[in-house]
Amino acid sequence: MLTVGDKLPAFNLKAIKGSALPSDDFERISDQSFEGKWKILFFWPKDFTFVCPTEILAFDEMNEEFSARNAVLLGASTDTDFVHLAWRQSREDLGAVSFPWLADNKKELSAALGILERSEGVALRATFIIDPDGVIRFASVNDLSVGRNPKEVLRVLDALQTDKLCPCNWQQGEEILQPAA
Repeated sequence: MLTVGDKLPAFNLKAIKGSALPSDDFERISDQSFEGKWKILFFWPKDFTFVCPTEILAFDEMNEEFSARNAVLLGASTDTDFVHLAWRQSREDLGAVSFPWLADNKKELSAALGILERSEGVALRATFIIDPDGVIRFASVNDLSVGRNPKEVLRVLDALQTDKLCPCNWQQGEEILQPAA
């Protein structure tokens, strides 16, 4: 699995935003999209499941907070663009999600990141924080049955953006550590 300090692999994937069928083709998002911004890239195993929508909706509730920190949310799974669209159309709450969902159906990005679950061949519940230079600064993977905590992802983003030493459980606005001179 790629980890902290590794470069985000190159990708160019179809993305779904909203629940309307596009007039021509789905938007494409690449590793070069959103230049100068931090990226929060999180994968879920499959659409039309149980834990995944709880995470997607929790991240979406915090989207403005991520945006205020010059960060974009990017969700992804190994489902196709049409499966993403169908899931968004099947649920009003998912249809209203404001960030794009990447369709990694060829499993190229998830394989390059090293997050494919061995027996099912789906993406693990992985989260990456990528800095504006395309470097992974945080990587976390949960078991397929356990949802992640978007508030913790935001806390880590805040800490990374200080570029200082932050103690355990540090929250934005708290004192940072000062090394002895």
